[in-house]
Parts: sequence; structure tokens; C-alpha cells
Amino acid sequence: MNSAAELLLQPAHAIAAAVRAGDVSAEALVQASLARIEQADAVVNAFTAITTERALTAAQALDRRLRDGDAAARALPLLGVPYAVKNLFDVQGLTTLAGSRIERNRPPAARDGPLLQRMDAAGALLVGALNMDEYAYGFTTENSHEGPTRNPHDPTRVAGGSSGGSAAAVAAGQVPITLGSDTNGSIRVPASLCGVFGLKPTYGRLPRNGSYPFVASLDHLGPFARTAQDLALAYDAMQGHDAADPGCVQRAIEPTHATLAQGVGGLRIARLGGYFDANAGPEARAAVDRVVQALGALTTVELPEAERARAAAFLISNAEGANLHLADLRSRAQDFEPLSRDRFLAGALLPAAWVVQAQRVRRWFALRAAELLRDVDVLIAPATPVVAPVIGSEWMDVNDRRLPARPSLGLLTQPISCIGLPVCAVPVWGVHPTLPHLPMGVQIIAAPWREDHALRVAHALERAGVCVAPVALP
Repeated sequence: MNSAAELLLQPAHAIAAAVRAGDVSAEALVQASLARIEQADAVVNAFTAITTERALTAAQALDRRLRDGDAAARALPLLGVPYAVKNLFDVQGLTTLAGSRIERNRPPAARDGPLLQRMDAAGALLVGALNMDEYAYGFTTENSHEGPTRNPHDPTRVAGGSSGGSAAAVAAGQVPITLGSDTNGSIRVPASLCGVFGLKPTYGRLPRNGSYPFVASLDHLGPFARTAQDLALAYDAMQGHDAADPGCVQRAIEPTHATLAQGVGGLRIARLGGYFDANAGPEARAAVDRVVQALGALTTVELPEAERARAAAFLISNAEGANLHLADLRSRAQDFEPLSRDRFLAGALLPAAWVVQAQRVRRWFALRAAELLRDVDVLIAPATPVVAPVIGSEWMDVNDRRLPARPSLGLLTQPISCIGLPVCAVPVWGVHPTLPHLPMGVQIIAAPWREDHALRVAHALERAGVCVAPVALP
């Protein structure tokens, strides 16, 4: 029988099966998670709060239900699985910090957000909240208030952002599943740099109430995990309409876990070229090469004006984000991180005509993507231009260009965020000639509401050994 500490490093579905079989208790798994958090976080700095009492109390209650022969408890898909959430999710009893200093004096959340309620209802056990870029505005999680989150595979390098703590906690084996948010790439960028799987669902698929907003017209919430199967389990558990989020679509739950075994049969898969090749470094293109070869995807297509779509996403993010924080920008500007403050101030000064035009570009680009996705089911593209930069890097080199590092990590994710398509990020290893220990992420992009297609491809790549997410052992 594996110990709880050994089981913690297994996928969530294996953990739930072990609890279901009586091989380990939920309480022992929580204790193992808490111990690994204490051990690894001295280096990784993924967590901003630990919910020890809550996790142990919930685990003990779950164990009692199992001892009492509760069939409903035994059937829970995430039975006894520890998880953690980005600190912009409302956690009852914790102040929702959103990575900021300004929010620290706000009252604690009165209740959990709906996605936490759904995860708990599926049998998962919350152990804490995770580090992030301030107000989700960044791609590196170099948070000056909480300290930077470090990449578990190389602590000299960034974990990505803004959900850096969420990706790092999974990569470090502290928990098998986390939740994060993605406005311009904040799930896919850290998943890519930390070598884990991440899912950005279709815009409007999962409710966002009970989380601190950044850009209401672009915000998504979604899971990280070490397998595609675990992503599907978490995603399925969180599906469902919530009227409290006006952006959440009234759409029937469409489970994905049961379809994973269908593989890629019948799916029309193509590589995204053009902008997505020109803005990818050689290791990013090599990762895509490996994926498309494994899938037998021989076709390359282009999504026109992706660069304009990225510019539109920047303008919309600047303007909406700034509007949300205007009062604090006027009265407490010194309490913002300098980079966040300056970008919010710039957004507050944007001409309205620019923002309106950005929304027009966004609509035009969405129509072009819809045309393309009538002939193709799944698009393959790199997730980041380069592997994880060193912490503190101001610049990164992409082909023959030197680009500012922090904003440019989202070069390849922002055009897709702008139109809300579902994307699964998958990790590929050994593609950098001198840094083979650093992963490179690939985006698996599907048509709206076809998360099942993206997850089927991710699962097939995992089964073929092309995409795996090993724990970074100390």
C-alpha cells in the first residue's frame, strides 16, 4: 500500500480511487499535503494562506461518511483530493487579496465562491490560497507584496502568471489540482512554464461570481492538474449555470470525462501558422512539431490579424481594469505595485474611441475564427514564445527580436483569450537544446463549447507519452 505522501504525487483520479478503496484516509492525504506545502513552499512560495482547520475538519467528516457506508460519498469523483485556489477566489473566512496590499483591510469572504462549493461537493478538500500577480495583471507572479513564486523545475526562473502559484503548487506536488483565472493567458502561460496541464474553458462556461474580477469581458476561471483526466474531472464538477454571473451562459452541463477515451478519431486537427510561428522561439516551434507529428496533423492554417486581436485585448484590459480601480488609483496609488499602477493609469487615460474600435476588432476576429473552425475541429499553437525566463528579467529574445519579457509572455495566448475559445495547455519536455529540464507548453484550441475536443486531444497526447507533467521533486 502506498503511503499518503506517495499517493499525493499521483494524479487526482488515482488518489480518489485509493480513498474509495479504503487504502488511505482523506485526513492522511490532507496531512501529507500540508507537510509537502511546508517543505516545498520555503523555495516555491506558491501559497499565501493555508486553511488547515477547514481541510482537516472536512476530511474527518468525509472519512466518517465512508466508515458509515455512505454510498453517495464513495461515488464522489474527487473523493479526498486536496486542492487549492488562486487568492482571487472567495474562501469563507479569508480576505480575498487578489495579490494586492489594498485588499488586506477588507472583511473576510462571507461564503465560498460557487466553484469552490462545487469542488467541495465533488469530494475535494481545500488546503489553501495561492500567490498571483497583483489584480491578475501580469504574466510572471513576481509579486512585490508576497514575494515571487518560483518555478519548481528551476527556482531561479518565473512560474508564469498571473496564476503562477496555481501552476507551481501542482508542479511541486503540493496538491494535484488547483484553480486559477485566465484573462489574457493567465492559466496557459504558467501551465506552459511549469509543465502542467491547464484548461481555459469557453468564455461564459463557468461562473465567475465569488472571484475578484479583472476584465469582465475577458475573464475566465479554470483548473490546473497533472493529467488531462484530472482536468476533465475538475471541469465537469464545476460546470453549471449561475444567475449571479450575468456572463455565465444558460447551457446544459456537457460532461467531458466520459469522452476522453474516444481519442482523436474523427477530429480534424491543424497547426496554426503565420503569427503563431513568427512569434514563437525555436523551442516553442519544436514543441508544436512534436505534438502535430504525434497527431498526424499535416495541415497548417492561419488566423488572420491575430496581432490586431492581441492589441485589442491589451486595450480592453487596460480600460476595463483601470475603471475597476479608479477610486483606489485616486486615493491609494502608492499602495499598488508600480507596474500595475502605471498600466492602470494608462488605461484610465485611453480615449473611448480606441476601446470601441478594439471591441469591433474583437468581433471581426471572432467571426474569422468561427469561419476557420467550420473546417477544423482543433487548432495547435505554442503557448509561450520561450521557456521560463529568469526571475527579474526585463527582456527576452524571440527569434531576431528583443521584447519586454513581462507582457510578451502572453504574445500567443492573448489573441485566443480575446474571443473566448476553449483551450487546453499541455506540457512538452526536452525541446530546449541547453535547458532540457524546462518545459514548453502547447495550446490545444477548440470551437466554442467543445472543451471535450481539446481534452480528448490532450488525453491522447498524454497516453502516447508526448505530454506528461512530472512532479518537481526536491
